Amino acid sequence: MIKQILLVGAGGAVGSVLRFLTSTFIVRLESFPLPVATFAVNIIGCLCIGMLSNLIPSNSLRLLLITGFCGGFTTFSTFASETLTLMNNNQTPQAFVYTLASCVIGISAVWLGMYITK
Repeated sequence: MIKQILLVGAGGAVGSVLRFLTSTFIVRLESFPLPVATFAVNIIGCLCIGMLSNLIPSNSLRLLLITGFCGGFTTFSTFASETLTLMNNNQTPQAFVYTLASCVIGISAVWLGMYITK
């Protein structure tokens, strides 16, 4: 059990740092009325999860890369908070577009990742 915890923790730490760096970079480019950094990180994470699901047979690597890295990299709680903020700021149409796009494109990215790695 200790080994599994360490694998998830190590992957999560790297994923969280990479999420921070990616978001920091994207925010500098952001000029959209939606939280593009979180959206991009979640879509990239969905694509990674889809690809890794087909590529990694080892349970240890799955814990490190899927549960740890992708779990630390993606940001569903931030997504939910940003959606609520948009709604609280009377930006309900943007909240709707953000939610719909995140779900549809996120699921599509997982499918694409699995398709690419078949």
